[in-house]
Amino acid sequence: MGALRVLARPLGRCLRGNSKPYLTRNQPFLSFMTISQQIVPCNSDRWQFQYQNHRTLILESFASEFVKLQRLADPDSGIFEVSLDRAGAKNAIGKDMLRGLRHALEFIDRESSAKVAMIRSSVPGVFCAGADLKERRTMSPSETKDFVNSLRSTFSFLEALCVPTIAVIEGVAFGGGLEMALACDIRICGEDALMSLPETGLAIIPGAGGTQRLPRLVGKATAKDIIFTGRKINSKDALSMGLVDYCVPSGEARSKALAVAQDISQKGPVAIRMAKRAINEGVETDLESGLALEEECYDEVLNTKDRLEGLAAFAEKRKPKYTGE
Repeated sequence: MGALRVLARPLGRCLRGNSKPYLTRNQPFLSFMTISQQIVPCNSDRWQFQYQNHRTLILESFASEFVKLQRLADPDSGIFEVSLDRAGAKNAIGKDMLRGLRHALEFIDRESSAKVAMIRSSVPGVFCAGADLKERRTMSPSETKDFVNSLRSTFSFLEALCVPTIAVIEGVAFGGGLEMALACDIRICGEDALMSLPETGLAIIPGAGGTQRLPRLVGKATAKDIIFTGRKINSKDALSMGLVDYCVPSGEARSKALAVAQDISQKGPVAIRMAKRAINEGVETDLESGLALEEECYDEVLNTKDRLEGLAAFAEKRKPKYTGE
């Protein structure tokens, strides 16, 4: 299997090349279908659809059997869920799983109805154990470099998604699994969660963004301690150092994530995307440049129908009905 294709995408891609990107409805490479409470086989050998938990489950047959993409139905419209499902390897990320994750993220990025994306595990007791080291042992140095570059690129793509992303961490999140969570906007864990970047114990370093995102989140000194020692961090310590944003009883992380996603999805879609852009790009620059970026992002929401709807709903003391226009 050859190296995975790297598709670099800039953080500000929500705006570049189109002054009103939220008015453009891109045609996705997948399409959803509404189905009733039954299993519906698809005659095409390209797509498979299956009904589960009163929602539509989308699988891309040429992507990966280990990653499932789900769009939730009303009242959770606009919320997408990416589920990692490689039980036999504790969700260890190999080439096939990485390809499936990339395809799922690319679909969400192209889907105009997307408002929030959640990443979770379907495997009890583990979020993601990291990279597939058994597969790694079969790779040459050049193949390893290509794979790690693809992993880093995919997590950067995750970080740069126009919509907010939430990592739902139950159980173990080690190595690349934690780096994936670090690329999300919000992290929610259960009390049994255990996190670590153990790479130095294998005579390597975190290579998918861990050395850069972790210090920006918890501070340089704390990040050095975590990476140098490779120590395991429990949920309580993760919350106190700011590694996660919420810690809930074991088994309830998804419910909490869904509640947060529902709250976000009720806000103005264009405003949420512009807020994410302003924060992500502004924090990497000086204050003056950041304020100029904030002005640019505010200009993007100024002439939207949603802004007028928000003002009207406030005056009429009702819930706004935002359309993303």
